[in-house]
Amino acid sequence: MNDQNRNARRPGLRDSAHFLKSLLSTPHLTGAVAPSGRALARAMAAAAGPPEHGLVVELGPGTGPVTRALFDRGLDPRRLMMVEYNPQFCSLLEERFAPARVVQGDAYDLPRTLAGLAGERVSAFVSSLPLLTRPPGDRDKLLGDAFALMGEGGVFVQFTYGLVSPIPRAILEGRYSAHRGRPILANLPPARVWTYRLEAPAPDPAAPRRRREDRL
Repeated sequence: MNDQNRNARRPGLRDSAHFLKSLLSTPHLTGAVAPSGRALARAMAAAAGPPEHGLVVELGPGTGPVTRALFDRGLDPRRLMMVEYNPQFCSLLEERFAPARVVQGDAYDLPRTLAGLAGERVSAFVSSLPLLTRPPGDRDKLLGDAFALMGEGGVFVQFTYGLVSPIPRAILEGRYSAHRGRPILANLPPARVWTYRLEAPAPDPAAPRRRREDRL
């Protein structure tokens, strides 16, 4: 193998090593044994929608595969804020993706972690957090805090290796709509992307609620 090909392979190997080290030291904070594959990263970026207005907040970016996919879809790096708990990942992200902003902090305490937004509009959250390792109450608070920053029109994007929504039905009912993407078999392990939005009120209380495709 020549030097050019060897160097091209090194970032992927280093990223996998970072993830494995993080998994062994803090298994409850790391959602995967390796960075998200390209197909999954592209699906998450696509689910966030066209990058037109507002700030995109990425939760748990790790080494940045989804970050790259967001930029590939045209997101201006100045409109991205990454929230990462692991200080080593934070340093790596700052080096790779400046001028995008990196905040070291707890994604499950968004009011404190994102206190510096100072009223900036947020249009989307894109999350690689390991939600299934947290109790339902933490997931409920995370979604509520995210939509308090986004309001109507915002979208919360989350991937999971599970077969059902990582946000339980009891949390969603009457508050949020949920859409399940197709299984991404090219990812190891296979994953799905879920998108959540605020539930739109029915125009007529007597009218039947609209049918939601792929709901739970």
